[in-house]
Parts: sequence; C-alpha cells; structure tokens
Amino acid sequence: MAEFLSLENRVALVTGGSRGIGRAIALEMARRGAAVVVNYNKSPEAAETVVAEIKAAGGKAASFQADVSNSAAAQALVKFTIETFGDLHILVNNAGITKDTVIMMMSEDDWDAVLDTNLKSTFHCSKAAVKHMMRKRYGRIINIASVAGQMGNPGQTNYSASKAGQIGFTKALAREIAARNITVNAIAPGFVDTEILGAVPPQTLEAALKLVPLARKGKPEEIAFAACFLASDQAAYITGQALGVDGGMAMM
Repeated sequence: MAEFLSLENRVALVTGGSRGIGRAIALEMARRGAAVVVNYNKSPEAAETVVAEIKAAGGKAASFQADVSNSAAAQALVKFTIETFGDLHILVNNAGITKDTVIMMMSEDDWDAVLDTNLKSTFHCSKAAVKHMMRKRYGRIINIASVAGQMGNPGQTNYSASKAGQIGFTKALAREIAARNITVNAIAPGFVDTEILGAVPPQTLEAALKLVPLARKGKPEEIAFAACFLASDQAAYITGQALGVDGGMAMM
C-alpha cells in the first residue's frame, strides 16, 4: 500500500458505523490498513456485514453494540477497542439521527433524542478516547457534522443545533489538546445518498438540490475519502477545521 494517506498500524473506531456514511468510512479506513471497530446501536446484522466485508478483504475489524449517548456505554466501547486491537488512534464520531418537524410541532423528547445522539455522544466518546490519546501523545478525532449546522435547515432546528454544536465542540477541543499531538476536525456533508436522504420526499429533494452548485447528491465514499485524509499523517497540520463536502452548498 502506498505511504500516502496510509492508515497502516492504526486503530480506528467509527460510531454509527453499520450503514451510510459510517459504513463507507469504516470500509475505506480498513482498505488503507486500519483495524476498525464498527459501533452500532440497533443494527447488529448490518454491523456484522461490514466486519465480514473488511475481513474478507484481508483487514481487521470487530463490531460492538453501544448507545453512545450514554457515558458508560461510550467508555465501554473505547475500552473494547483498546483491548481488542491494543490501541486507539482514530475516533470518528458519526452516530446520528433525525427527528424532523417544524418547531411548533416538535416535542421536547424529539429535541432531546437528537441532541443526545448527535452531540452528547460526541462528548462522551471524545472524552473517553482523549484520556487514552493524551497518554500516547497522538490522536485523530473526526466529527461528522452537517451543512445544516452551518446554514440551518427548516424543520430541523434540533438537528441543525446538534450539528452546529459539533462544530463548536470541534474547535474548542482542538485548542485544548493540540499540544498533545491530537488533531480534532469536523466534516460537514451536504446532501449525501444515504437512507436518511431516501426518506425525503422527491419534490423536496429536487428543490434542495437546486441549492447545490455541483447539482447532484454526494456519495458516502466521498465523505469517507475526506475522513481518511484527516486521519492520515498528511493532515497533521490541520486542526479545528470544519471541512465542507457539500458540492459547494455552503461556500463561506
């Protein structure tokens, strides 16, 4: 494997890694040499399919169930990763859900569920991982945010707030731990062709894609390539950034 963007001898943990963007990231990091732990909450079969695909290609992988919005579960996940593969170099905080509706119809439960799954999980997993990474004086934390956290999106006040929170968290944590050779970055995908996007009514999606200069949906693999770059040694001087992979939707 070429040295450029190689993840050989690295251990990666991908939350929400059983499908969509998380699945693509787990597979691509494994292709580049990383041992990968695929976290899932409610989809063991999908997670095992990802693990089997990685192993069939000669890679190393394992799956672990954890509701990462829970502190003890997140700590157990990080502990499992270190015990299984001997280290933890890369954390990808990808776990996320949507519960879309206008604010007048949004329940407090729906607000809390999205903030807990999308934002609190980033805090729990990062806190557990940083404890190990600081001792090793090396780490890569990559938070999968969203263009919604940069621009806002009607009907998604909860989701947009959670993703904007991830971006702010990224910048603050990057400043805290840079001296320990740990980088923290976010990726802000636009409209990516996943199950979540598949639930959007066709007419709504058609109107939304008119906001995208490249005039198409993104592919999960395109997010995965960006994540692998940020995890690589070639990105060692990049921290505290929110990288838009959105077809030009949120140019700033």
